[in-house]
Amino acid sequence: MYKYLKRTIDFLLSFLAIILLSPLLSIIALWIKLDSKGPAIFKQDRLGLYGQAFKIFKFRTMKVGAEAGGVYEKKGDARVTRAGKLLRKTSLDELPQLVNVLLGDMSLIGPRPPLTYHPWPYEEYDTFQKKMFDVRPGVTGWAQVNGRKEVPWPKRIKLNVEYVENISFVLDIKIFFKTIFKVLKMEDNFNTDETV
Repeated sequence: MYKYLKRTIDFLLSFLAIILLSPLLSIIALWIKLDSKGPAIFKQDRLGLYGQAFKIFKFRTMKVGAEAGGVYEKKGDARVTRAGKLLRKTSLDELPQLVNVLLGDMSLIGPRPPLTYHPWPYEEYDTFQKKMFDVRPGVTGWAQVNGRKEVPWPKRIKLNVEYVENISFVLDIKIFFKTIFKVLKMEDNFNTDETV
């Protein structure tokens, strides 16, 4: 039953959050534009529900064209803008994904959507791993509150499947509050290696 209510909850909460946070979103967008050349919003192809690709929205934290230098941020990475350093540290760069939730591409809680090509294309996930695509991807999820970017991909995917197999309102509430705690502590938001 909850799986069917989840979309309605996502829509209402994301709509409300966008309205309430609109002043902050506007200030961040202006800051990014003043800090470096390029758009305020960064769009990237990700794998979503049933492995379908969609455009994820984030506040731009790197210089335009930075992806050519690799997927992962390195310590002291010169590609990261001054504004981007703080946005990444506080996870504020993820806020535009509320629009993805509103549009139905994502959920507030669910497996984080991987890149279309990394760690591998959708066709290369095995049957067990593809279960993580049976629900909408989330702004935050079970893997994020259990290590986030420090978790190797095989374990990260296993945690995502574990979430899908045990999805419930109680679990989502648990993930929500754990996420708030981690964001406030600024934990696990830096890639120390390629976590493969």
